[in-house]
Amino acid sequence: MSDYRSVFPKKHIFLAVVHVETEAQALRNACIATDEGADGIFFINHWISYNRLLEYYRSAREKLPDFWIGLNCLDLGKAALSFIPEDTAGLWVDNAGINESLAPVAEAREFSELRKTSKWQGIYFGGVAFKYQGAVADVTNVAKLAMPFVDVITTSGAGTGVAADVAKIRTMKEAIGDHPLAIASGITPENVQDYMPYADCFLVATGVSDSHTELNPGKVRQLVQAINK
Repeated sequence: MSDYRSVFPKKHIFLAVVHVETEAQALRNACIATDEGADGIFFINHWISYNRLLEYYRSAREKLPDFWIGLNCLDLGKAALSFIPEDTAGLWVDNAGINESLAPVAEAREFSELRKTSKWQGIYFGGVAFKYQGAVADVTNVAKLAMPFVDVITTSGAGTGVAADVAKIRTMKEAIGDHPLAIASGITPENVQDYMPYADCFLVATGVSDSHTELNPGKVRQLVQAINK
């Protein structure tokens, strides 16, 4: 596992999320994120292939060599481990393979073993009790189960742009203690203070965007200010 705290010693981290369409759009939004004070950025693909996403990532890495840039390859999931460049700062996977079945961590353990043989050494953000993956009866249990396998336990509200229930976030954080917890939906400059006692990291697109693909510089700056004040 990678040490999130050594990379991000601050208590609260804001990673802007860009739904990538084109190279120019990806670069434009990456520059907005860095110019307005975000701690990093995740590129995610909805409509393009992972090959195209990786191509645009390389362009952004060349332009912004020191900026924290992670990837979420939706068409690969955890298989992205075999494709992402070694210098990718973070890998975000919506489903970390933690569930409430009879073998609740089998998939997560398999991925963990693959990480041990991979040259990639970045931070793994794994979705737990995450949107569109079915209801979880006991978020305390799944959060605890995820700790040995996921660098940053990443959860969400019920859907894209939907704020998570504060009680859910509080319960998960109480279960995992100092282990990093991220929220990946529904965060805005107006509500982020509600989550700051419990969450360590905020992955934000909708709440700081003008559209599904374009970050709003002013909103990015407002969220940075709300987190840092």
